[in-house]
Amino acid sequence: MSYERFETPPVEPWKARLALYWKLVRGDRPIGWLLLLWPTWWGLWLAAEGMPPLWTLFVFSAGVWLTRSAGCVINDYADRWLDPHVERTRDRPLATGEVRGREALALFAVLMLAAFALVLTMNRLTIWMSFIGVLLAASYPYLKRYTHLPQVYLGVAFGWGIPMGFAAVRGEVPALAWLLYAANIVWSTAYDTWYAMVDRDDDLRMGSRSTAILFGEMDLVAQGVLYALFFGALVLVGQRAGMGDYYWAGVAVAFALVVYEFVIARTRERAACFRAFLHNHWVGLAVFAGIALDYAMRGPTA
Repeated sequence: MSYERFETPPVEPWKARLALYWKLVRGDRPIGWLLLLWPTWWGLWLAAEGMPPLWTLFVFSAGVWLTRSAGCVINDYADRWLDPHVERTRDRPLATGEVRGREALALFAVLMLAAFALVLTMNRLTIWMSFIGVLLAASYPYLKRYTHLPQVYLGVAFGWGIPMGFAAVRGEVPALAWLLYAANIVWSTAYDTWYAMVDRDDDLRMGSRSTAILFGEMDLVAQGVLYALFFGALVLVGQRAGMGDYYWAGVAVAFALVVYEFVIARTRERAACFRAFLHNHWVGLAVFAGIALDYAMRGPTA
């Protein structure tokens, strides 16, 4: 009996290119999108005091994916000198040379234009605030060359959807929005410090900077302070917004999840710190669930 030899057909060039672009925007790694989505939804639900308008929810949810993807592209473009020398990032398309810098910039522009097209359906204040969002997203990757605080700036950039959400829903940005924004900044700084602890040895060797390097041996203490500030801000948000038991239950669950992060990352091993970073998705979800349930379970107002 004879057998024919079956070979896997070659991947068409355009499909291979799209696969590289998908990898460049971290389409295969949704954690960054989720960490950006949850605080945006916190803001939308608090601004609307419940379910926001469906189109507004779609615009901000899609905008989160687009801007996060664009942020990944510009981050890799800025770090193309560093990524080949870091264990975790050496196989990224720009680091390997599979995608050229010019292609990355073009992709960044397309993604940001798509996000801006969605924002154009919102009110004027939201549109104007989107320009600040573009500036934050484009400038963040370069901070690690000049300051030890790129993680703080990440929080500033990642949380900009909060005041924009209030602007879209209410036409103004009240103090509650800025308080929630501050909570997100310290939370983002904390979880991105876990991420930076994964790369600390490589960053030290290459001259890159981060809060993990700045904190040094006091990193776990600093993390404790950051998370304490985060939960302190959430308490103030809950008091100012008149939140009920479901909100406080969500915050309590989030607190327990953060305690677990310290348990698993206490050894400072790379894999453990990365697990602690990933775990923050559940923290964001717990806070959102508390907010959404609190409004959903309220009785009709008189």
